[in-house]
Amino acid sequence: MRRLAFLSTLLLLIDCNSIEVENDFKSWNEYLGDKSRSHYSSLNQVNTKNVKGLKKIWEYKSGGILNSKNTTQIQCSPIVIDSILYGTNPLTKLFAIHAKTGKKIWEFDHGKDAGPGWWGINRGLIYWDDGQDGRIVYTSGSYIYAVDALTGKSEKTFGENGKVDLRKNLGRPYNEMIVIANTPGVVYDNILIQGSRVHEGPGASPGHIRAYDLNTGEMVWRFNTIPHPGEYGYETWPKDAWKHMGGANSWAGITLDESTGIAYIPTGSASYDFWGGNRSGENLFANSLIALNAKNGERVWHFQFIHHDLWDRDLPAPPNLVEINRNGSKIKAVTQVTKSGHLFVFDRLTGEPIYPIEEIPVKSAKLDGEKSWPTQPLPTHIPPFARQEFSKDLINDMFPNAKAMLAWTPTQNDKILDKTVGQVWETLNSEGQFIPHSEKIRTVTFPGLDGGAEWGGAAYDPKTNWLYVNSNEMPWVSIAKKVDFSSSENGGKIKDYGKVIYNQQCSRCHGADLNGMSNIPSLKNLKNRYDALNLASTVSNGKGSMMPMPQISKTQIDLLTAYLLEDNSINVEVASLQEIDPNFSPYSVNYFGRFMDENGYPAIKPPWGTLNAIDLNVGEIVWQIPLGEYDELTKLGFPKTGTENYGGPILTAGGLIFIGATNDEYFRAFDKITGEELWKSKLPAGGYATPMTYELDGKQYIVIACGGGKMGTKSGDSYVAYSLKQSDLLTNDILKFR
Repeated sequence: MRRLAFLSTLLLLIDCNSIEVENDFKSWNEYLGDKSRSHYSSLNQVNTKNVKGLKKIWEYKSGGILNSKNTTQIQCSPIVIDSILYGTNPLTKLFAIHAKTGKKIWEFDHGKDAGPGWWGINRGLIYWDDGQDGRIVYTSGSYIYAVDALTGKSEKTFGENGKVDLRKNLGRPYNEMIVIANTPGVVYDNILIQGSRVHEGPGASPGHIRAYDLNTGEMVWRFNTIPHPGEYGYETWPKDAWKHMGGANSWAGITLDESTGIAYIPTGSASYDFWGGNRSGENLFANSLIALNAKNGERVWHFQFIHHDLWDRDLPAPPNLVEINRNGSKIKAVTQVTKSGHLFVFDRLTGEPIYPIEEIPVKSAKLDGEKSWPTQPLPTHIPPFARQEFSKDLINDMFPNAKAMLAWTPTQNDKILDKTVGQVWETLNSEGQFIPHSEKIRTVTFPGLDGGAEWGGAAYDPKTNWLYVNSNEMPWVSIAKKVDFSSSENGGKIKDYGKVIYNQQCSRCHGADLNGMSNIPSLKNLKNRYDALNLASTVSNGKGSMMPMPQISKTQIDLLTAYLLEDNSINVEVASLQEIDPNFSPYSVNYFGRFMDENGYPAIKPPWGTLNAIDLNVGEIVWQIPLGEYDELTKLGFPKTGTENYGGPILTAGGLIFIGATNDEYFRAFDKITGEELWKSKLPAGGYATPMTYELDGKQYIVIACGGGKMGTKSGDSYVAYSLKQSDLLTNDILKFR
């Protein structure tokens, strides 16, 4: 744990004049409601007494769905400016519709700059104006776009012909890097502070934080998350790591305290995610919450959640700005949820923990060349909101004789094993957090790579100082594979080298066994569909939902082609893989996917997804309930189990939590004090996006994007709006809530 002396904080506050900015929480013109990322609205027309009368008012079909199978998604949380709602469709085309009727006003088409898969996912938008020129600023693929808010026309004065290329201004040749952005940044004055998503294998791009002038698109400042010589944190990496190491990027979103001008930026792991023998040290500022002066990008303080990450424990969501009543004092704080199911709370100005954090000893790495960090920080007062270990007593016994399955989605029943869940569990290393990967035994990651908390993030109630977060409890299984680089032992086996490249660059999407996952196709028998030339072009340039992979050299492509096409005629003179890529890892960690039974249910006892209320004043979980349901299990007499969930909650002064997220494709409302489910509505497709709410002409609307496409569920293209009919409005019964 490293923190800056407080002098720089004081200088920052003087510079910003410490202007107090009050939030009325009435509008929804910012991503997740406001720059503090509260997910909160002061609207209360829809409340606990009348929510059962909530009806679908309109549905906007945004188009762009490729088919009804799980090939596309929408993760966008829209915004409303005056009477216009802005969002993006499954192909990340930007649209404007009437917020009252759902009728289309215009659509902006970025062309072929982004594909339909994760490459083109967009989670939200930014509105900015300088008093004259209102713009919608959003990201898709490798670009930031600026579009006139009224006309939908590209703002040609922004960047290069209306867009900024995120691959540029990172200190490396831009055409050799994969850099995209799924999540909007944050605006301070006329500056856009933007994070990015990068490839997570060897040769990944750096994840530096950049700020751009919103008028011109010119870069204003850059904060190097992999420090350069003379910068704070440089000594936490090997010498000159900044020249070739990647990752440490902020893909989850950014939070801004407008009163102090401090931006709070969460980051992910350094690349390669699962082996770090070539990046010895703590690796600042990977896996960190960084407080930066929004005006100039100077560091105020930071906290690192994982030292030398070997488990892909990215910070998954933007932090929340909160206030805490503790020991008779009000404390302005910032909270951060994690994939492991923990909540950390810090003083906004100093970075000092509000509740205790301890460095605990962890087991040493087992892979050759790796030197793991001996300790990791964990909160000791606030209990985790997800279970921390998949122990034997937690094996799912709903169907005791059910065979086990290691797969990416419940529909991949070709992955059913010849052993029961209990028998497979006996063969696994399942010891909780920070367990080193092994070549000899399969390892359980729990909660899985998708959390615990995930990108939907947490919601904060400024009236009660309670925080609400949804969580996953799914075990994932992996094993490490080593490659011997010595040409004498490998005998120059080209396909063996190609398999290693595949495991480290491609297996995340197409699976360790080439079988694909979810909406990603199988690569088995690829020789029947591709020749060497076409395959090389696809790898280099991308195709459809597949991203381009410019970080893979021609030599590596030749090796990869030989493996995928089973082509013995390809001959590449190479002594070792290290010769062609200094970042190359001697290991690949191959994930088999989720650990389930043959019915597609998680191998662990329920709950499999939860919604949690945490009282920040005392640091305690007030209630925890299952989120989501399998109707067929309920009919068999099992209690509600919860399901995996993606997308976050919102809160209203009407005493309600609204959330979609579950794979049963329902949209729900809960009592925020008790956790009681009060209302639900079946969606046209899964609502894997954070909803929003607004008021127009005296009526409150709640809107959610229904893009589906996750966890094997069907894709959709709808935005659905709910409201009360006039007869259901309880005008004399607007409640006062705690």
